[in-house]
Order: sequence, then C-alpha cells, then structure tokens
Amino acid sequence: MRGEDVPLVRAVVAALADPDQASEARALLRRRFGPEPTRSLKDLLASAPLDDIDLTRPPDAGRGIDL
Repeated sequence: MRGEDVPLVRAVVAALADPDQASEARALLRRRFGPEPTRSLKDLLASAPLDDIDLTRPPDAGRGIDL
C-alpha cells in the first residue's frame, strides 16, 4: 500500500464501522469492486440467439443387437 492511500483506507474502515454509514459504504464498495452478478444457465440460454439454429433431430431407432 502506498503511503498516500493510508488516509483513504482509514476513512473507508471508519465508514464501515459507523452504523450510520456502513450500509451505504458497503453498497458503494460492492457496486464498484464486488463480483459481477452471475447468470444462471437458464438465463444464458434464454438470451442466446437461436433463431437460425435447427434443433430437430432425425428419428433414430438405435443399433440392431443380436440376442
């Protein structure tokens, strides 16, 4: 950590410790530095451009097996 960052880090710690500022400080930090929200597989598939993709399969009776 650089020396010039020390006052800023102390101010952030103080804001997180202050009950009046804690929720706003956490929300601000999460928006800026938090992880990206994850999307479910269902959401990803729903947003996929499937207009030009043929999803039909020809009927397949399987392999013949001699018993």
